[in-house]
Amino acid sequence: MNLKKLSEELGLSQTTVSRALNGYPEVKEATRLRVQQAADKFGYRPNSRAKGLATGRAMMIGHVIPSSTQHEMVNPVFGDFVGGASEAYARYGYDMMFTRVQDDTEESAYRELLAKRAVDGVILQGPSVNDPRIHLLNELGLPFVVHGRSTGVTEGYSWVDVNNKRSFERATEFLIDLGHRRIALINGLEQMDFAQRRRDGYLSALKARGIDVDPSLMRADEMTEVFGHHQTRDMLRMEKPPTAILASSMISAIGVRRAIEEAGLTMGRDISVITHDDDLSYLKNGQDVPIFTATRSSVRKAGEIVAEMLIERIHNPGQAPLSRMLEAELVLGRSTGPAPQGK
Repeated sequence: MNLKKLSEELGLSQTTVSRALNGYPEVKEATRLRVQQAADKFGYRPNSRAKGLATGRAMMIGHVIPSSTQHEMVNPVFGDFVGGASEAYARYGYDMMFTRVQDDTEESAYRELLAKRAVDGVILQGPSVNDPRIHLLNELGLPFVVHGRSTGVTEGYSWVDVNNKRSFERATEFLIDLGHRRIALINGLEQMDFAQRRRDGYLSALKARGIDVDPSLMRADEMTEVFGHHQTRDMLRMEKPPTAILASSMISAIGVRRAIEEAGLTMGRDISVITHDDDLSYLKNGQDVPIFTATRSSVRKAGEIVAEMLIERIHNPGQAPLSRMLEAELVLGRSTGPAPQGK
């Protein structure tokens, strides 16, 4: 379907159809809706450059990615998030731009994007505690939405986040109800906001049930398979090893399972495991029956929601900050069971 065929289908001039799809204010609302519905039906998308000329926008969303040596942003979770965001971009005629920068040049990258009018807004990912980027973007007046939140930031900003604290509180309570008392936490880097909230949920559940917190059962680092494997291997060699493990990532949980099997133990019988599952498109948690009991929240869906919120911010710059909390589902799998007797 091209512009000419769509115009013929509607019985309108190509100019009218183009103006309706590209946001020209003089087109009547009824006509615009009729044209948009037909475009959706036939799968027609207007040229983003033409739309940009009509609206005064770049029709581009920016993703600034720091080349951090402490927290690698480009990972499988990021890929699924961008996949979801791109679906929203396509519906509204936006493209995306990725800018890879050194940690100490991230501020100048945002300033340059604004000065060049290269993007209409940006998505901020991987927020840390007291993240300074939020104040910077508010100061610049560049529309943005945060995927996550930043503890300690008191000024207003738009965000979409999963309820990390409640998710890990609930997972810990589930393990306690199964009789576990030696529950380990294999977490992400705890300067990252999501990891701090997950730790807080874990600690909250232990304290509410009168279980002493053992610092030796709490590990935090980049969420890799090797990290999950090494930390589990080391804890299983302790005089009093854990009977259950909470992991902040499916990728880390795979390493956890490897260490359990190498120790001659059975996951779900000797050691229970609960992980956070981002419902990754390429790394599914089993098929009919989940492998891992998990707190599940689709990062791809989150990407779509964040993108839609940012586009709304771009179209309505004067509105108050928006927010949306997503609740994770506790999915029962084969990785959990009652605590072994005597432990």
